[in-house]
Amino acid sequence: MRWLVLCLSLITFLSWSVNCYFITVDAHAEECFFEKVDAGTKMGLTFEIAEGGFLDIDVKILDPEGNIIHQADQESSGKYTFAAHYSGLYTYCFSNQKSSMTPKVVKFNMDISENAQLPLENASDGKNAEDSNHSKIDEMIKELSTSLWSVKNEQEYMQVRDRNHRAISESTNSRVVLWTCFEAIVLVAMTIGQTLYLKRYFEVRRIV
Repeated sequence: MRWLVLCLSLITFLSWSVNCYFITVDAHAEECFFEKVDAGTKMGLTFEIAEGGFLDIDVKILDPEGNIIHQADQESSGKYTFAAHYSGLYTYCFSNQKSSMTPKVVKFNMDISENAQLPLENASDGKNAEDSNHSKIDEMIKELSTSLWSVKNEQEYMQVRDRNHRAISESTNSRVVLWTCFEAIVLVAMTIGQTLYLKRYFEVRRIV
């Protein structure tokens, strides 16, 4: 029971904020999102194109001073983590301006980690040893939280990839079926045409 209370108290101090979104970026459009954080906060962006065109999009991350932290063109998926050097609004932008007519469906996660420090008080050697154990447990919980987040993120990534591959397979199958039907119709038409032509060619006309 004591360990459970201790773990719950440590989890209260440790918080991971993970925001998952699905958005549609129209052709010649750009969608931006903002996150206000303090300096030293660990941040991350994971994205995947779910639908649209060649499954690519332009990505850009800006700091509060307008400096480009990360920029990539025509990416299908990606993962980027960084530490905030300034306090303020950080900007995530997805641009589909290079597309002429096809909108893109983007799935992305904005990950914010805020690690609060546990208060330290004067205590005896026994208390210091207990605090040391608490710190070790705190580190283990942090590692577990990070691992769970990675697994969850990987599962979502695999779901999107599976959906993309399934859509491609279904589209390919539909095209194969349509082409097969077209070939069958052409073959039947050629057969009927050749039959009529041969019948007319060998037809015996009687002259009265």
